[in-house]
Amino acid sequence: MTTVRMLAAVGDPEQGPTAADLAAIDAEMPVILAGVDLLDAEISVLDRAPTVLDEQRIRRARRRLLAARRDLANRTTAERPEVGA
Repeated sequence: MTTVRMLAAVGDPEQGPTAADLAAIDAEMPVILAGVDLLDAEISVLDRAPTVLDEQRIRRARRRLLAARRDLANRTTAERPEVGA
């Protein structure tokens, strides 16, 4: 999510996002959506005891988020070899 934060701090609000900004956001979209799914699962059990299915849903959402983060990190490292070195 650091790319999105950097873009918000640097971008000119009157010009809108550049193509590079949109590409960076698009690259992080799987992580964002997986995070939203995890939040959905966690919010659904705030006011009640989680059932076995709820716990399963939360675990799956957490695994999806971790996989999306891993894929983004691997993709970033492949594009910029000096980052992972």
